[in-house]
Amino acid sequence: MSGGAADDPYDVVVVGAGVVGCAVARALARYPLRVALVEAADDVGEGSSKANTAILHTGFDAVPGTLEAGLVRAGHRLLGAYAAEAGIPVEPVGALLVAWDEEQRAALPGLAAKAARNGHHATRLLGAAELRRREPHLGPGALGALAVPGESVICPWTTTLAYATQAVRSGVRLLLGRRVTAVSGAPGGPHRLSTTRGPLTARFLVNACGLYADRFDALLGVQDFAVTPRRGQLLVYDKPARALVRHILLPVPGPLGKGVLVAPTVYGNVLLGPTAEDLTDRTATGTTAEGLAGLREQGARIVPALVGEEVTAAYAGLRAATGREDYRCAARPALRYVTVGGIRSTGLSASLALAEHVLELLAECGLRTGPERPLAPVRMPNLGEAFPRPYRDAAAVARDPGFGTVVCHCEHVTRGEVRAALASDVPPAGLDGLRRRTRAGAGRCQGGHCRPALQALFEEHRRSAGRRRYGKDGGAR
Repeated sequence: MSGGAADDPYDVVVVGAGVVGCAVARALARYPLRVALVEAADDVGEGSSKANTAILHTGFDAVPGTLEAGLVRAGHRLLGAYAAEAGIPVEPVGALLVAWDEEQRAALPGLAAKAARNGHHATRLLGAAELRRREPHLGPGALGALAVPGESVICPWTTTLAYATQAVRSGVRLLLGRRVTAVSGAPGGPHRLSTTRGPLTARFLVNACGLYADRFDALLGVQDFAVTPRRGQLLVYDKPARALVRHILLPVPGPLGKGVLVAPTVYGNVLLGPTAEDLTDRTATGTTAEGLAGLREQGARIVPALVGEEVTAAYAGLRAATGREDYRCAARPALRYVTVGGIRSTGLSASLALAEHVLELLAECGLRTGPERPLAPVRMPNLGEAFPRPYRDAAAVARDPGFGTVVCHCEHVTRGEVRAALASDVPPAGLDGLRRRTRAGAGRCQGGHCRPALQALFEEHRRSAGRRRYGKDGGAR
């Protein structure tokens, strides 16, 4: 990051620290620019990014020729490579698009042709017998499927956090708990942002506000689309259910999206959902008895044995629907402003490609980045069950016995992992953020047993940080 006083204008301010905003900030960090990433919440990934289906999509079923189709296809490749480099757990389990009636079976060849138009030529039609061999616990009545290699499950929490961590280590200033309330400035001059924690000034501005992208547009007098929050409720089954599902089991898509799926997770669970409900409330992330009952009914048809499995969690996320099956990304050179809107459920998969696209849009607006430079390296703690976990790592335990002391027994999370998360470049603001960084409290008891210990570690860290900052006599160091 280039130097400058605290009140100097930023070259670029990115508003919204979800997976896309963090990816954009990371991309900008490759250049000698003064960049700020601003977020209304107290943590990164607090909106749609923390409550999705955790799938790394190939883009096989996107609308051919759309911006989304191209960016998801490119993003799948980019994120796959980045995950291996940064330690983000990914499992390439593949997907099966299951037909349950003759109309759906008749649609499968067309979906294979659509995948081919999107550059995905590896799909294959399966008959009922082969489908049953691949998924022996599938419910009765499945007539066939389209096999889609390359579809994977991923950790969405680690992905967002990896982008944010690398951006911060490379010089981006992360400003949490700052909601932008107004944007002003003379034509041709810098943007002046009023926020809940003081003003900011930016030469260029990026709107990555997710569910609030249209409202942020309005602050600059732009009205191109309206966001409709689309709620998706999901159920998480306990780890014994993992043996029931080998692939991501997708339905034939409907008008509201991909429909209800059953999928393994990198954490060793099974996910069922999401529903698709268009709402008006952009904060309605609660689940409903009706929605969860409907999910259980559909899950019982797809994999009947799920009926006897324990549900460990239910949650809901909101996607930003805009009435168009494509992203709403635009450069406005006269305003030196870029909107990254309408980023639907594929935003995680497309995130790195979206970030590169935003750099192109900023160039259209007049941003000159200067020479590219290497990013600070990042290697994230592993949260996936298919990869070595710290409590099983003898070398890690030898270096720090805290990694051999389990504090969350459901998820086998150690004291060392918790302390490392609390001392990280982008630390959690509370126990929910700690869960996304370590899995502590995400298991069968949902923190019922480990919450006091986790809270005590949180408070111990705060006291220790306070002593380091102010010294024993209370004077600032």
